[in-house]
Formats: sequence, structure tokens, C-alpha cells
Amino acid sequence: MVWDPALLNYKFNATHPMDPVRLELTERLCRELGVFGAPNLSMLVPGLASDEQLLSVHDREYIEAVKRAAESGEPNGGCGLGTEDTPVFADMHEGAARIASGTLMLAEQLHTGTAVHGVNFAGGMHHASRAKAGGFCIYNDAALAIQRLLDLGACRAVYIDVDAHHGDGTQEIFYNDPRVMTISLHQSGVSLFPGTGFPNETGGPGAEGTSVNIAIPEGTGDAGWLRAFHAVVPALVAAFEPEVIVSQHGCDSHSADTMSDLHLSVDAQRQMAFDIGHMAEEHCESRWIATGGGGYSVFDVVPRAWTHLTAIAAGNPVPLAATTPQAWREHIKTTYSVQAPEKMTDDAELWWRTWELGYDPEDSVDRAVIQTRKEIFPLHGLDPWFD
Repeated sequence: MVWDPALLNYKFNATHPMDPVRLELTERLCRELGVFGAPNLSMLVPGLASDEQLLSVHDREYIEAVKRAAESGEPNGGCGLGTEDTPVFADMHEGAARIASGTLMLAEQLHTGTAVHGVNFAGGMHHASRAKAGGFCIYNDAALAIQRLLDLGACRAVYIDVDAHHGDGTQEIFYNDPRVMTISLHQSGVSLFPGTGFPNETGGPGAEGTSVNIAIPEGTGDAGWLRAFHAVVPALVAAFEPEVIVSQHGCDSHSADTMSDLHLSVDAQRQMAFDIGHMAEEHCESRWIATGGGGYSVFDVVPRAWTHLTAIAAGNPVPLAATTPQAWREHIKTTYSVQAPEKMTDDAELWWRTWELGYDPEDSVDRAVIQTRKEIFPLHGLDPWFD
């Protein structure tokens, strides 16, 4: 588990939607629920990723532009910096490099066998591409961890992104690398930033079939989202045979989050953590790195979703029936004048039709699923209709 209060310094400005209070409240909820007390869990304090480390997936000119922008307060030629989404701030390079260091440390732990699971809920900066910032993201920590594992000898890795927004930066970085399968389940780019992530984005020359996109229609809830996930992801992970899974658990797909048009519950987000952990156990000898990502309902949703994620990775899940600690609720009420949720659940009924029950051409989620399966499954020897 990666944590240091210095991670809260990744803060664009007072009104920016990516408020680091979401991290502080997640850490506090984990601690007060006893998640950090698990005997098999150790805490890592991240430093700053070095330029040499950042260069494994980012261009030197881009890293220098980030540093200059942070020092001067000016964008210095763009690179996605100085926009409304990614404004310049003084601790920009150090803050992003600290997040990157945390996820890189997890990669080292998995490589040495010190750990099989790792969590950095401050990470998941999936919009950062090789030479450009975007969507609140400056350095792509998940891509850095994947590249580090490859450099240390891993043959294949799967990246699974369940953020409401397409994981465009991670896809771009590995688009031509047949060793990495990037899978992104997201609201369709027709209706949501960044406007990418369509089924025909399947990978570059020599890497066809390793870029997987399930573009879900707006308005989708738990049943449709989980149906789409299970209709695509497990079969492809099994076919690709990865040695490690790195996942991004943006929780902005929640119905209370204003940054998407999806209607998921915390219960469904918790279920996806279980499902991804199970795939790591089944195919990767449990090797799994989980990161955070988007999530802008900072009091109601993010702390609960990422506390569930952390507890699942630690092997000590928080029951859905659990109540949130009174001290945690009092802290939020006293400090932020907000009424915090009393339960770790949204009381959702998690049920979804499996693909084996048939394909409904009138259903918009099913149409999205079959588009992806038709593009990708034959490239892995799978039948798009039945596997």
C-alpha cells in the first residue's frame, strides 16, 4: 500500500474538481476501518520518480516542459499544460513524480516477490500520454509500472481500466507493443471526454488485438456495465495469458458523480475489484497492481469505493453491511460541513445477464459489446458470438 500525506500536494487549484481531499478521506476511512491493520499489509512511502524512470514512457522534451511550467507558472509551449483541465501549479512536477514513484515501487515489489498485490489509490493518471498531459493527468504512473515490469523481464501484461473515461494515454503509450493488452471499459467517446476509445482502435502494426475498447452508452447502470465487463474482459485475459494485471479503478462512473452520465453503485465498483483480483489469481499467480483514477464525488463515493478496493487487495474485504465509522463521519461534518454516508453500500441489487443467455440486438449495451467482440475476439482465436 502506497501512502504519504505529501501525495495531497498534487492539487491544481482551490476550485479544480480533482480535490485531494478524496485521498485524505480514503486514507482516513481505511485506517479507521482497520484495513491498514492487516498483518500482510505493508506501507510504502513514495519518493520522486527520477527523470530516467519517467523517460521509460515519456519524452524528455515533455518532462522538461513540465518542469519549466511549474517553475514559471506558464505553459511554455503547451504539451497539454495550462488548460482548464490541467492548469499549471508550482508543485506540478514533484506532485506527479511522487504519484509515479508510488506505482513504480509497487512494480518493484511484485518483481522481487515481496508482494503479490499493490495499491496506489493516488495513482491512475491514465490520460497522460507519451508527450502530453490531459484530463488532470501529467505522468502516467500505471504505464510506468507496466514498462518497468517489462524491462525487468515480464513477457505480457494486461491493463484494465474501468474509469468512466477512456484510458487514452495508456492506450497510446502501448498501442504498438504486442506485450501489453490495454482494456478500457468506459462511457462512449461520442458523449464524453476524451472522445476516443472506439472498438476499431485495436492496436498498431504487429500489435493487432491488444487495444480493447468497450464504449458503453450513457445512462448505463450496474447490470449493463457488469454484463459488458464479463462479456469481454475475462475471455480476453485468459487468451492473452498475462503475467501481471495493472488496473485503474476510477469511480466517476457512479450515479452521484457529475463527470459522467453513468449510473453505477459503489457495490458494482466493489464487485469489479473482486473480479479483477480473481483474474489475477487465476492467470497471474495473483500479481496485481491497482490504482485509483477519476472520482469527483469526494465525500460520498470515492472514499468508500477505494477503501473497498484496498481491503479486497489486502485480502480482508470490508462487508457491504458495514457502517462507516462515526469518527470518520464526524470529521467530515466538522471539517467540511458535509453529511457523510453511514453505510459502505448503496444497497444495490447486483444482477446482470451473462452473455451465455443470448444477445439482444435491441439493447444498446449489447450492441456495444458485440462491436468490441467482433473487432477483437477473432484476433485471439475466439468466436465473437459464443466464447
